Amino acid sequence: MTERESFTDEEYAFLRHVRFGELPPRVRPEDRVAETEAETDPRRDRPEPAVGQYERDLRAGG
Repeated sequence: MTERESFTDEEYAFLRHVRFGELPPRVRPEDRVAETEAETDPRRDRPEPAVGQYERDLRAGG
């Protein structure tokens, strides 16, 4: 049995490029911005449930 050859770093880089394409440019540290509280808060796409709504939903099967 012959020993398996390993790819070089350049060959691995080529295979990554073929599979994933061109990477976007890196974000420079001076271009970064701090997160605001609104970005970390949970989404508000549904209203807060009414008092007892959870229990009513469970009984109704919803």
